[in-house]
Amino acid sequence: MQVLRDILEWLNDAAIALVDWLARLGRRRIIRGILVMLLLVVLFFAGLLAGIVASYSRNLPDISRMADYQPARSTRIYARDGTLLATVYRENRIWVPIARIPPIVREAFIANEDHNFYRHHGVDFSGIMRAALADVTHQQIEQGASTITQQLARALFLSNRVSFSRKIQEALLAMEIERYYTKSEILERYLNLIYLGSGAYGVDAAAHTYFGKSVRDLTLGQAAVLAGLPAAPSDYSPFVDVSLARERQRHVLDRMVDSGYITEDQADAAYAAPLDLAPQRPEGLQSYAYPYFTTYAIAQLEQIFGKQVVEEGGLQVDTTLDPRMEHIAQEAVDWGIRTAKAEGIGAHEAAIVALRPSTGEILALVGGTHFSLDNQFNRAWQAHRQPGSSFKAYVYTAAIDAGIPPASTMDDTPVSYPMGDGTTWSPQNDDNSYMGTVTLRTALAFSRNVVAVKLADRIGVDRVIEYAHRMGVTTPLEANLSLALGSTGITVLDQASGYATLANQGIHVVPTAFRTVQDSLGNTVLDDRYPQADEVVSAGTAYIVTSMLEDVINHGTGYPNAIIGRPAAGKTGTTSSFRDAWFVGYTPDLVAAVWIGNDDYSRMVESYGGNIPARIWARFMKAALAKTPPHDFDFPADEVVRIAACGGGADLYLIGTQPTADCDRVLPPPTPYPLASPAKAGVGP
Repeated sequence: MQVLRDILEWLNDAAIALVDWLARLGRRRIIRGILVMLLLVVLFFAGLLAGIVASYSRNLPDISRMADYQPARSTRIYARDGTLLATVYRENRIWVPIARIPPIVREAFIANEDHNFYRHHGVDFSGIMRAALADVTHQQIEQGASTITQQLARALFLSNRVSFSRKIQEALLAMEIERYYTKSEILERYLNLIYLGSGAYGVDAAAHTYFGKSVRDLTLGQAAVLAGLPAAPSDYSPFVDVSLARERQRHVLDRMVDSGYITEDQADAAYAAPLDLAPQRPEGLQSYAYPYFTTYAIAQLEQIFGKQVVEEGGLQVDTTLDPRMEHIAQEAVDWGIRTAKAEGIGAHEAAIVALRPSTGEILALVGGTHFSLDNQFNRAWQAHRQPGSSFKAYVYTAAIDAGIPPASTMDDTPVSYPMGDGTTWSPQNDDNSYMGTVTLRTALAFSRNVVAVKLADRIGVDRVIEYAHRMGVTTPLEANLSLALGSTGITVLDQASGYATLANQGIHVVPTAFRTVQDSLGNTVLDDRYPQADEVVSAGTAYIVTSMLEDVINHGTGYPNAIIGRPAAGKTGTTSSFRDAWFVGYTPDLVAAVWIGNDDYSRMVESYGGNIPARIWARFMKAALAKTPPHDFDFPADEVVRIAACGGGADLYLIGTQPTADCDRVLPPPTPYPLASPAKAGVGP
């Protein structure tokens, strides 16, 4: 080890010099004899010291590892407006380059912890002598004997166990570190590694924890508070004892004056200034803003990058969350459940997911009425509930895309299907009645179960499954005819994704919670601002199905609760046992899926999708779109034609599927919706 070689070379040179001096003493034998004895004693203890150094040097860590050492760094997650949603960490640390740490912060720590930092070579021997003298005289010392470099050596390579051997190793490592690293490199590592209480490691995490700001924005007085923490973070924390923290602040300011960094007047002004402490935030899950969305985002990050990277990698995550919409969504869910209880419906939980159809961005995601340490279940993406008739959108999309027009008729009459066990299954309508021959448009508007099953049977259940998966449903689906009535459980997020494909003119964009993710060096490792978009059904098919779903709201099962004062399409969903109720709907700008029910699958009291779910949806959509002017869905004139048929009435057809009799007439596209001012599209009840 180089330190040992340096010590031995110094001893050798000293011995040679002393021998030469003794030789020049000539005949003064007595003096020479005494000095020879002293020389032997010095050489003995020097050899003993060299032996000790050699002994402890053999097993010292390789300090070259310090350059590659990557401490755990916090991942910080932000909403689209810059709101901090969460800090995820094993150790709460934000690494800051030394150039971004202000001089007053550096000087405060140097003055308090190691005022000779720029003059020593790892060990401050004068500091050691001061500490030893104070120990003997039982006096209090202003500074410890350990230099910043020694503290860094201890933090990186040694334990905190106090012992003579550890102090020797610490000193040797400090001298070795000083040989290979600059003072700036040493100080940068120290200021980013040191524990400063309240779960904060490093000066930037501590600045955010105690003062709610970056280290670069700290005042002199705040920097002095942080610099006073290393000796006893749990005692000197301003969150624990403000008076004691202020005493330490004064001590640090005085040390800065003694070291020449500031004047007395500056110290007095800094001490007189208010601390402006940030509110003490709880740690872990309790500290998350908008926890339903935030925990979903963290789960997705862990799936993409792994848990260790998320907890230690220092990712910078910009999410898609719109805090205003998230607040509106939570308020709508809470209002809906309060209303359900007041009306005796017996629903205790609800969930809502809102997407921007053109980008797949998750703007709001609420998974229940109350997120807590005891109940973090997120019904927006973790619960798989039967969608009921809201699943019919996929059945009708597959049928329209297969060339079956919405004006086609089908009998709403009793039917039975053989089951594999020798029994039969007879689907029923919710009202236990039949309408006879109806168009597909009418059947969807009034949610006729029998027609949906017959239609699925006609086009094939496998085709229905294919379209559902194409459009955004990720859950495996059971291939039986009851699927047309929503017999397989899926997530609220899946339903929002599937309907977003219709709102986006047949183009599916995978939902995302992220805009960008950067690593600790600022490199972009995920960029979802320009997501992949796939046309999974034609724009013409999407438009026709949308027009059919508009009828649901305007005069079907969604009327009048889903009316929001602008063009909108949607579908109710109710399971036969009243265990689940849904409304999924959209405008050209926004799609939202709503579910209500109970976690234990207990029955509600006649809870239809057109009641509480539709009212929650409408309440959310009116508020969320209050500043967005209403407009129509784009009419794809090259794919869809509007025909007045010979038998009366008009409907939409994919070009090539329209009737061709001489009396059939092509009509102009539907009249565009008149634009309303944002003020007229305000929040409704």
